[in-house]
Amino acid sequence: MALALHFDARVSDDERRARLYRGEIFVYGPRAATLALCEFARELVRDALAPHDPELAQHALPVERFAALLAELKPRFIHHPESKRLIRAVLAEFGCDPEHTYFDVPRLRTSTSDGYLTSGIAYAFHPHRDTWYSAATCQLNWWLPVFELREDNGLALHPRYWTEPLRNGSRDYDYAEWNRTSRFSAASQIGQDTRRQPKPEEEVDFGGELRPLCPVGGTVLFSGAQLHSSVTNTSGRTRYSIDFRTVHRGDAERGRGAPNVDSCCTGTSLGDFVRCSDLARLPAELIGAHERGLGRRAAGTLGGAT
Repeated sequence: MALALHFDARVSDDERRARLYRGEIFVYGPRAATLALCEFARELVRDALAPHDPELAQHALPVERFAALLAELKPRFIHHPESKRLIRAVLAEFGCDPEHTYFDVPRLRTSTSDGYLTSGIAYAFHPHRDTWYSAATCQLNWWLPVFELREDNGLALHPRYWTEPLRNGSRDYDYAEWNRTSRFSAASQIGQDTRRQPKPEEEVDFGGELRPLCPVGGTVLFSGAQLHSSVTNTSGRTRYSIDFRTVHRGDAERGRGAPNVDSCCTGTSLGDFVRCSDLARLPAELIGAHERGLGRRAAGTLGGAT
């Protein structure tokens, strides 16, 4: 199935969301607000890794020390008030309605080179859909490189699987249980990540994958139902990137979103999202409706036990 790839598309947020729910992908060049967000992240990264070049620090530090520095750096970025302010500015610049657009906390991701640290705090993501992790089908993913991106250290999208199911382990994933037992143990997972996460249970065909190479301050925007992964990093440099997610309240209320072709997880991550205008949470009754399956179309059996 052919899917459209848009560059700096001038469309309304309503039209863009509708296209994203159909599997289309949007790539944007740098904008004032995204550049400001990336520069803020760069400042924090440089301070945390000083006196080392952040992209090369892995070659100068024992892996345990590098992981410890990331364990301090990443929560600082996630919970900093400036991060939330800058995310709201990004969404305003992209024309998102602040009264109906909700976002979760931005994550600062790292992908080290040549297998230096691929677990826990620097987890190298296998092919997955966020919907395997209890994301709503109306969730959209925003991804931005913090330093210069290379084809061998970035993000990979696998659009051939937009309508093609993959057998996977989402049947064993419950969002509340993950938060209770695994979410906050990433820093201790060095060498091998023992946390149980939904993964493909059959071979993934990587032919036809997309590796968008936008500059610093550029943005890749795609549906949380799109299969994606971390590119195996062989660049010799650590990749730093930002990602955050949004949902539109009207779409969540009406059950609008991408098709669910293979997810059988339980729970919902909607409780993590706050409104752009005032940082209010989504109503408890709406979160409960999604926990009961609102907007989750039947996934067949490939993600399940039978």
